[in-house]
Amino acid sequence: MKFGGTSVGKPTRMKEVAQLITDTDEPKIVVLSALSGTTNALAEISMALSTNDRNTAKEKISLLEAHYQQFIAELLLSESMLTKGKAILAEHFEFLSIILKISFSEALNKDILAQGELLSTKLFSLYLEEMNINHRLIPALDFMSLDNQDEPQVGTIKVKLAQILQKNKEVGIFVTQGYITRNAKGEVDNLKRGGSDYSASLIAAAINASVCEIWTDIDGMHNNDPRVVKTTRPIEQLSFEEAAELAYFGAKILHPASIWPAQFYNVPVRLLNTMDPTAKGTLITEQAGSTGVKAVAAKDSITAIKIKSSRMLLAYGFLRRVFEVFEKYRTSIDMITTSEVAVSVTIDSDIFIKEITKELEAFGTVEIDTNQTIVSIVGNEITETDHIMHRLFEAIDDVPVRMVSYGGSRHNISLLIPRSYKEQTLQVLNKGLFGLE
Repeated sequence: MKFGGTSVGKPTRMKEVAQLITDTDEPKIVVLSALSGTTNALAEISMALSTNDRNTAKEKISLLEAHYQQFIAELLLSESMLTKGKAILAEHFEFLSIILKISFSEALNKDILAQGELLSTKLFSLYLEEMNINHRLIPALDFMSLDNQDEPQVGTIKVKLAQILQKNKEVGIFVTQGYITRNAKGEVDNLKRGGSDYSASLIAAAINASVCEIWTDIDGMHNNDPRVVKTTRPIEQLSFEEAAELAYFGAKILHPASIWPAQFYNVPVRLLNTMDPTAKGTLITEQAGSTGVKAVAAKDSITAIKIKSSRMLLAYGFLRRVFEVFEKYRTSIDMITTSEVAVSVTIDSDIFIKEITKELEAFGTVEIDTNQTIVSIVGNEITETDHIMHRLFEAIDDVPVRMVSYGGSRHNISLLIPRSYKEQTLQVLNKGLFGLE
């Protein structure tokens, strides 16, 4: 059971989480994110330190500490537990105060970012203790690890976690941190933003769990972006492939990387709503449940790159050489289209755009379009759905489409459009594909 930042962001919600994890007697591992807003605050503290702005860092640390002092005052009832809570805060905020005197490094940055999950789990454990709920707090840093390629070591996690659980057979509830891990050097590291979902999926795979529950503040994955479109509906069931496509192409409820461990070890994933625990949510399994269009998702901050070269495009090995440029700069490609004289690709990271452009110019003329959006239409066997292309293009008749990706996956049709047309596109697709105004 994984609970996100909004699910534990207020003392009342943390107490509701305690009720949810004690609803059944089934043994469970509870994975917590940092309290909402904490990771952002820690990132700002780290940023201030990296620019040697220690006064700003000190102010932000004080504000964060005040927030946590207020939080425990509302969470913990007894004096003895409140004293323990204050001791936990003192320990972590003393660390944050000490770093004001230390020279900044990337390793220190990772240590700073880890504080949120360490705090949320320790405070939650104190509340469970106060409520006499039998549980054990198990540090993620004792069993979560990455290899030299910064990929999770599922085999090692499996062995270490099995040993911990074996020593605590009498315990039915285990609490641990999402997001944080150790890298190949043994240093504190993390699974990047949204990594608590990834942690939960890896842990579920490692223990062969009956289900991996992702609890958030919305009742499952919706058929469209509820922040943009007024009338959306939750999807009852998705296949792992459909969920992976949606997560990768912008559905914020799920971290893209969190699908594969559950899929590889065939652990069902259920997306549930902490604010409405009785809602069905979304079930993700090997089976899709139904065919046809399930959902639309959008991914912003896309850069399109077109390489025109009548001289080289048809030459043997041309595409390989183009892809090698992106591989060199560890930049992944989302979409690709080709013609006799040009190849267009999209990337979602422009960190190395200058270097990539310079190397691609050796092959021909390079054109760059920034601030683009990929809109993906996802569903089981979508490419075999009757009239799908007719309905799709009829709906987006007034939208300038830069690229179309069709047939690369049986579950996905993707469109590249200017970011300024995103809202309009999601709304017309909601009507054209789902009949929802």
